[in-house]
Amino acid sequence: MRTGRPRERAITLRDGFYIEIYNSEEGKGLKLRSDTEEAMELAAKQYSRYKKVVVLGEYKNGVRQMQENA
Repeated sequence: MRTGRPRERAITLRDGFYIEIYNSEEGKGLKLRSDTEEAMELAAKQYSRYKKVVVLGEYKNGVRQMQENA
């Protein structure tokens, strides 16, 4: 259980590609940022052997960029 002072401002994500990794029994995950999509996919592949991985995608200015299906 966490105690202490709450954050004063919201967290904004830096520009880049993100994945979120979880231990199988835990509810909260850890976000990892990569500069390129290839690096993000490589990290996701490596972590998926041991942990649950969710690919979040690309973020710019703290907002998720939707990919167009062409």
